[in-house]
Amino acid sequence: MLSEPSAATVRATLPAVGAAIGEITERFYARLFAAHPELLRDLFNRGNQASGAQKQALAGSIAAFATHLLDHPDTRPDALLGRIAHKHASLGVAPGQYAVVHEHLFAAIAEVLGDAVTPEVAAAWDEVYWLMANALIAIEKRLHEESGGRGLREWEVVERVTETADVVSLRLRPADGGAVRDFRAGQYVSVRVPLPDGARQIRQYSLSGAPGEAVRQFSVKRVRGDAVTPDGEVSNHLHARVRVGDRLELSEPYGDLVLDSAGPDTPLLLASAGIGVTPVIAMLADLAATGHRGPVTVLHGDRSPADHALRTDHETYAEKLPDTSVHFFYERDAAPGTHTGLVDLSDVPVRPGTHAYLCGPLPFMRALRTRLIEKGTLPADIHYEVFGPDLWLAQG
Repeated sequence: MLSEPSAATVRATLPAVGAAIGEITERFYARLFAAHPELLRDLFNRGNQASGAQKQALAGSIAAFATHLLDHPDTRPDALLGRIAHKHASLGVAPGQYAVVHEHLFAAIAEVLGDAVTPEVAAAWDEVYWLMANALIAIEKRLHEESGGRGLREWEVVERVTETADVVSLRLRPADGGAVRDFRAGQYVSVRVPLPDGARQIRQYSLSGAPGEAVRQFSVKRVRGDAVTPDGEVSNHLHARVRVGDRLELSEPYGDLVLDSAGPDTPLLLASAGIGVTPVIAMLADLAATGHRGPVTVLHGDRSPADHALRTDHETYAEKLPDTSVHFFYERDAAPGTHTGLVDLSDVPVRPGTHAYLCGPLPFMRALRTRLIEKGTLPADIHYEVFGPDLWLAQG
């Protein structure tokens, strides 16, 4: 994919670019938002910008893509590209915006690396960038065609359900009375809301209702800030201000954490922690509706039963499957039939050929992936969803 002269140049300069990529992305975003403040106001997640998570994800993704081109010149890193493309498609990123990013990214590279950016170095990294950008543009075009088009649509809130003290589920119908497209269990939608300062911020939320319903349902956990991360602007807005009858703008469903690779007899393991339960609920509902015959192991970890959002749905859909084992882990107040502590696979059988689907905090998923591989699960059969910038994939 990468020409031989460019590959040699990228290989020689990757250590220097990698060492400086954090500073490069810092300057890139500063330049980008100075020239286009509307992107920070209406497209980029201001919370992730404040915490630095988006900068880390961008830096890691560029380095991971370049490394893949060098180490596997005859293949494309579709896992990396597909995950980014689904997110971009849900946000409505336009092809022309890649040229804007290119302008400010390469200006930042020149600022940071100075005279080390010779014409040959600039041309080589330019090739890397456009290989990645053009691949994403093509994938995003296909995703839009499959979903019915780019853009957001107005939906009306028809029901609001308080799940826990910090989680609320919203059920919505199209405000125009039109049809509701089906989705694949595990997918998410982008939700755009107007904020008091005039910004229209967008966030992604996994669909937590059953596929095939005439409404969309997503569940929102209120994000409480700390010393590093501010309170969640959109999650707190949805909790405090949105009621039945209000309207929200939603994208069509996107996301690659779906059950496509699992046949009706495939052993499955669905593991979640905290609000990561939301795509798992949709998966269980879909498996029950489609008559999945294979064994299904369900694991979930939470602070307490009272913090376990959608717990009734979790249990009900699992009970509808013919061969299911359920393991709930709580840090406190565990009831009979559940476990005290963090999710632990030590006493949980994992059948040969199991396909695993994970959603929750990164440390939870990393630990579980390690244990699954130790128990014989193939790495290719372990799938995951990260809420927010994908630092895991960007780190390889």
